[in-house]
Amino acid sequence: MPYDSVILVKQVPDTAHVTTDAMRADGTVNRGALPTIFNPEDLHALESALELRDRYGGTITALSMGPPKAADVLRECLFRGVDRVILLTDRRAAASDTLATSYILAQAVKTIGRFDFVFAGRQAIDGDTAQVGPQCAEKLGVTQLTYLEELVHVEEDVVRVRRNVGNGWEIVEAPLPVLITVMDTANEPRPPAARKALRHKRARIEAEVVAAVKAERKEASKDDQAIEVARRCKSLRERGLLIEQWNLDDIGADLQRCGLAGSPTKVFRVQSIVLTKEGYTEIAPTEEGARQLIQELVIDRTLG
Repeated sequence: MPYDSVILVKQVPDTAHVTTDAMRADGTVNRGALPTIFNPEDLHALESALELRDRYGGTITALSMGPPKAADVLRECLFRGVDRVILLTDRRAAASDTLATSYILAQAVKTIGRFDFVFAGRQAIDGDTAQVGPQCAEKLGVTQLTYLEELVHVEEDVVRVRRNVGNGWEIVEAPLPVLITVMDTANEPRPPAARKALRHKRARIEAEVVAAVKAERKEASKDDQAIEVARRCKSLRERGLLIEQWNLDDIGADLQRCGLAGSPTKVFRVQSIVLTKEGYTEIAPTEEGARQLIQELVIDRTLG
């Protein structure tokens, strides 16, 4: 029996390559100074959706919310075999906290239509809250299964999974539809397929086409630019390379629940902590060295 899946993916700053320009003077993160990547655990969620389709058939729709540059992660999804990709980009969604973000994503999933599974990474590395997935499940009114380590079996309208519980695991069953958050221990994400990458590397959203036309035809009138944008978008659509681009109006969102207006979270202080180190102690790889290390840790109150 085939199953239809929606996978929630996010483009995030690469926190493994933080530079001195990563923080602004006011203590906020300068995202423009950081390279961006596919959120790591979302890749594992994507692999779970692909494995489900490999076993049972069905479709996969990838959904991302972010600026036009987030189309990069949707192209990555196409390279791995996703059937449909959608970017929800709207300036009115800026500054959304987890509550507003989960509302917007849930509205988008409802707009997509019928689904059996919604997959999401356990959390994003730029926030580490692990809140968006469960909040989406609540707003969609579906069962949530968190910390997935293995999708054991699906039969008719019941799924059985193994989930991590911190100091062990448990097997649980739930009726479909469900929303599942996936851990990085669940699988090994497959690499992009060369043929799919060659085919979809030129896939674009309309906003990218607009930016390209403005950059290439600076002297052209706005009407001529609009005609060229329409021509290029038509060509991409005919070749199956126009990535769907939605805004808040397309999903029927209540603007009071989006962006800053819909975000009750208040950040009282952000600190940039710089760790300094003075000298070092070399410990010999012997029993005596181990005893010395333990003694120092106890004295420093690191242990005990």
